[in-house]
Amino acid sequence: MNIHFKEFFIELADCSCCPRNCHVDRTKINSGFCKSDASFKIGSICNHHGEEPIISGKNGICNVFFSHCNLQCVYCQNIQISKNVQTEVEYKLSFNEIISQICHWLDKGCETVGFVSPSHCIPHIKLIIHTLNEKNYYPTFVYNSNGYDKVESLKSLEGLIDVYLPDFKYYNSKTAKQFSDANNYPDIAKDALLEMYRQKGSSIIKNNDGVAVMGLIIRHLVLPEHTSESIQILNWIANNLSTKVHISLMSQYYPTEKVQNHPILGKRVEREEYDSVVEAMDKLGFTNGWIQEMQSADNYQPNFLKAHPFEYL
Repeated sequence: MNIHFKEFFIELADCSCCPRNCHVDRTKINSGFCKSDASFKIGSICNHHGEEPIISGKNGICNVFFSHCNLQCVYCQNIQISKNVQTEVEYKLSFNEIISQICHWLDKGCETVGFVSPSHCIPHIKLIIHTLNEKNYYPTFVYNSNGYDKVESLKSLEGLIDVYLPDFKYYNSKTAKQFSDANNYPDIAKDALLEMYRQKGSSIIKNNDGVAVMGLIIRHLVLPEHTSESIQILNWIANNLSTKVHISLMSQYYPTEKVQNHPILGKRVEREEYDSVVEAMDKLGFTNGWIQEMQSADNYQPNFLKAHPFEYL
C-alpha cells in the first residue's frame, strides 16, 4: 500500500474533512451526516459542456459527481444523487474503474477534471489526483463545492486544486438552517472563501484556448424572494475579497418535486428579482463573471437516471 492510500484510510478512520466534524470511522461504518463510508460512491462521471465557458471550453470538462452531500438543501437541483438516505442514483465503483473512466475522457480531449459536491470526499479527491499524476495525467483540477468547506481541508488541497468553483448560498443563518440544515453555513462559507482567495487571488489564468487553469470563481444561485440576501452576499465579497473576483450569478433555480408546494421555493425567480441583483452587482463594481438568461431554468435540469445526465445541453 503506497503512502497516498495510507493517508486516505487514516483520514477516513476519524472523519472530520467537512464542517460537520462527525469523527466517525468511515472505513467501517456510514453513520456520519453524509452517510458515506470509504467507498467511491458516484452519481456520474461524464463530459459536461454546461459549466461556465471558461471552465467547459470547447472540449468540455470531465466531471466526477459524488453522491450524497454534506448539505441537504431542500431544493437541491441534483436531488437524485445528493440525498444521504435512499439516494436514487448511485454507482459504487472500484477505484480502478473511476481512474479508467476519467482517463477515457482525458484521452478524448478533456483538459479539465471537476469534482462536484466534493466536501465530504476530500480524501477520495486527493487519492484520484495523485494517482492520475502518477500515470502522467496532469489536467486542470476544479473543486466545485457548495461552499460548506473546512479551512483545514482546503489547505490540504493547496497545490493540488487549480480552480476553486464554490457556491456562496446564504448570508443569513436562519435561511441556511431552514433550507440546508446548516445554521453555521454563512460563517463557514466566508472562512472558506477567504482561504480560497488566499490561495488563488482574484485573477484567472487561462491557457491558449481560453480555458481556466488557475483561479477562483464564486457561484451564487438567486432564490425566490431572497434578493436582499443575494445583495448582502455580493456586498461581503466586494468588501472582504475583491470586486475583481469572477462571479457566476445564476438565474437557473427551478422547484424540484420536493418543494413544488413550498410557499417560497415552489416558484421560479422573477425577472425583476434577478435583474435587481444584477444591478447591485454592477453598482458594486464587479467587472468579471457571467449572468444568465431567465430561460436557463429550463436548460439546467439534469437527469442522473440517464447515462449522460446533461445530454440535452
